[in-house]
Amino acid sequence: MSVVEEIFLEVSPLKSHDKLQLVEKILTSLNPVDKNIEAIWGDEVEARLDAYDKGMFSTVSAKDVFEKYQK
Repeated sequence: MSVVEEIFLEVSPLKSHDKLQLVEKILTSLNPVDKNIEAIWGDEVEARLDAYDKGMFSTVSAKDVFEKYQK
């Protein structure tokens, strides 16, 4: 039996929530979070939210977007 199979058998009985946490940790280990990029995106989110709150741009409903592109 491979190491992967052994680990799978060990984690199989875990609750879904615990499995999801494990998957997140494995994915993060494969693609580590770049704190600099996260900080830049955090600033961007704040700027967009501020602009939205000030009415600096309009929004379109998801329904309208999907209708437009389903044609």
